[in-house]
Amino acid sequence: MSFCDMNQHIFSYASSTLEKPVFPLAVKVVMIDLDGTLLDTAEDLALAANLMLRELGRPERSVETIKSYIGKGIQRLVKRALTGDLNGEPEPDLLEKALSIYKKNYAENVHVKTRPFPGVKEGVELLKQAGFHLACITNKSEIFTLPLLKSTGFHDYFEIILSGDILPKCKPDPMPLTHICKHFNVQPHEAILFGDSLNDATAARAAGCHIFCVPYGYNEDRDVHELDCDAIVPTLVEAAQLIVKAP
Repeated sequence: MSFCDMNQHIFSYASSTLEKPVFPLAVKVVMIDLDGTLLDTAEDLALAANLMLRELGRPERSVETIKSYIGKGIQRLVKRALTGDLNGEPEPDLLEKALSIYKKNYAENVHVKTRPFPGVKEGVELLKQAGFHLACITNKSEIFTLPLLKSTGFHDYFEIILSGDILPKCKPDPMPLTHICKHFNVQPHEAILFGDSLNDATAARAAGCHIFCVPYGYNEDRDVHELDCDAIVPTLVEAAQLIVKAP
């Protein structure tokens, strides 16, 4: 398939993007989101949430419902699980108790059904072979991130792993992305984020980095095509084919 054909078939542009970029993009650093982009963690997140709800004597929720709660960190997920509302705010005492229970349950079940999404392993291999600097940026706490990446075999692919509790701010703030750019001594336009959500797109645009989004992840039940991103790619394999190593 020619590059022009590939342009037409393996990705689409976000409707809000005003200027279509020219492919392949020349970058030095590839940053990859974890939940919903690299790994399908929804079932284990839902398992921990339902174990928490059961212990609190509250009705459990479906995996699909919990999946729609993913995207803004564990505290927000727990709040949503307790209230059934994306913006719900439970009583502070209940939240504190629920968070403690949730964290214990998730630590014990962090890699029960979690698996890489299709094309992820192959895509990361292609990126590594092409010589890109690789970074993982996630809002997940480091206590869960590192064991999960090790157990799934991705830990050693990344030169830096930036969890959500390492810096004062996390996505959608641009701080984690600008931190990575400084770490590798590159300009923001020399870096790209692969993500799945509004958090990722907002952070990348604010940082001045490129952004590709995948359609299979967790975007709080929103259509990924509404996001302001450079391209929507079916898998990380296709994403790797739309970038080249900048000199």
